[in-house]
Amino acid sequence: MTHEAQATGSMVRRWQLAETLRRAREEAGFTHDQVIAELRKMPGKWSRPKLSRIENSAQGIKAREVEQLLDLYGVADSSVRDWLLELATTARTRGWSVDIRKNLPEDFQTFFNMEGELVALRQFETLLVPGLLQTPEYARAIISSVNPGLTEDEVERRVTARVARQRVLERAHPPQLHTIIDEALLDRPVGPLAVMRAQLVHLNEVAERTNVTLQVLPKSSGASPALEGPFSVLTPPAPMPDIGYSEGPGRAVYIEDRDDVRSYTLRFGTLTEQALSADDSRKRIEQAILRCSPHSKETHQ
Repeated sequence: MTHEAQATGSMVRRWQLAETLRRAREEAGFTHDQVIAELRKMPGKWSRPKLSRIENSAQGIKAREVEQLLDLYGVADSSVRDWLLELATTARTRGWSVDIRKNLPEDFQTFFNMEGELVALRQFETLLVPGLLQTPEYARAIISSVNPGLTEDEVERRVTARVARQRVLERAHPPQLHTIIDEALLDRPVGPLAVMRAQLVHLNEVAERTNVTLQVLPKSSGASPALEGPFSVLTPPAPMPDIGYSEGPGRAVYIEDRDDVRSYTLRFGTLTEQALSADDSRKRIEQAILRCSPHSKETHQ
């Protein structure tokens, strides 16, 4: 691996770790000075400038130092600690995957993933409405169906976490979201008819926002990059490079290799050209909404 490749991998991972540690400190209610006062009672060399550089991703941090901060901030969940220590110890490795099922509880995903700080997000989805655009009822139907063994409380906890992620679109300076969805998912009922209809109505409402572009990839597009499945391209703040992202059962994969990310970007560009325009996409969704009407003849055929 070249020094440039190592630097790229380190940059992305260090940024994610730094942002997470900063949020954990704020959640615990500590100022920088209070943190340093406590850390000076422990082994190691700590200073306010050092802590500031770590939180600004200008300096790396050792695993034992991460543990000191987590102890001070009261982060006790072993899965969360393992996740952060993995970020610290794999900072020079490009590309990484996360076992969401085992290593990161659903309600911690908002806190530790990158969505909250993204400048832009491009995503293509084939089977389900993307999480940032789901209604609570649609999310509940998906979570309970995909995970039939979950208790009602756990389902509700995951629904709450998923809906909380959507606040990123309501920030004062929200990210630019460009979503392409496969036409087939519009006709795939999820939950009761009323749930699916409300979800489709919500899609068209969100598509009216100035920071959101929503397109539908028609079935007529035939063979295309869509056949390789859903994926996303994440754009963090400069100088961080774009990151590729894909998700499978219980596993999220982040891709930092520049050639692979470029491939994702080209695939998305092709799908953008093959998809319906934003206006035609809204019309297509309106057709799906009508089919979800209780009085639609097509619904009862």
